[in-house]
Amino acid sequence: MNNDAIGVFDSGMGGLTAVKELNRLLPNENIIYLGDTARVPYGSRSRETVMRYARQDAEFLRKHKIKMIIAACGTVSSVVGTKPFIEDMPFTGVILPAAQAACAATKNGRIGVIGTPATIRSGSYAKAIKSVNPHVSVIGNSCPLFVHLVENGYTDRGNKITRLAAEEYLEPIKAENVDTLILGCTHYPVIKDIISDVMGEKVTLISSGMEAAKYAHSCLFERDLLSDRTEMGKNIFYVSDSTELFKENAENFLGHPVEGEVFSCSLGE
Repeated sequence: MNNDAIGVFDSGMGGLTAVKELNRLLPNENIIYLGDTARVPYGSRSRETVMRYARQDAEFLRKHKIKMIIAACGTVSSVVGTKPFIEDMPFTGVILPAAQAACAATKNGRIGVIGTPATIRSGSYAKAIKSVNPHVSVIGNSCPLFVHLVENGYTDRGNKITRLAAEEYLEPIKAENVDTLILGCTHYPVIKDIISDVMGEKVTLISSGMEAAKYAHSCLFERDLLSDRTEMGKNIFYVSDSTELFKENAENFLGHPVEGEVFSCSLGE
């Protein structure tokens, strides 16, 4: 058993969808979350910049007592690929867990993927899916405005701006008759109702953050690293920009007001 915290980082607040699932699956675990809200989004950055940011994020988490790191960011996960830059403790991104879930869900062998431009450009989801099932067809499309819309609270199911963006981004994928769609950025589940409305009820949506949390649960269980505390775990949040803005918008991701302390932090350039 190990009572150290689970470390989670993301470019902004999207990783809170993973935190939400971790709280549900592992209610007795402490979680330390880092949201690099000052530099969001990572999806429009170069590969080199994304890796530099990811190392800085992980380095910050390592200053605390943690037993696992989750890169709850599709862009970081796509750049890191299958060779994690963290080897001395359990680590996961969001790509392989989501790919495995999508392959298990599809019935017609046609899987769609949406993500940031960097994620789609990397082809990382397609590679991961093909490694699980080489016979599956993968159709991807980038949704560059989604992160901005979610971070700024344009998340209501009836929001016309977000719905218009969704219709434009999803049309090419819908036309390919996919029956499963990976939400390849942890921001996207916040607008899953809009995405589902556009794609249709017959399309199964896979949340990359949720699947990463499930993978973390299995990983810690297999290594006998789960906490043995009996009381509820605590969440501690660090953000590189305004704590007040974080608190205002975090409810959209968590489904409830922030429970836990929120601190401002600086990340090395």
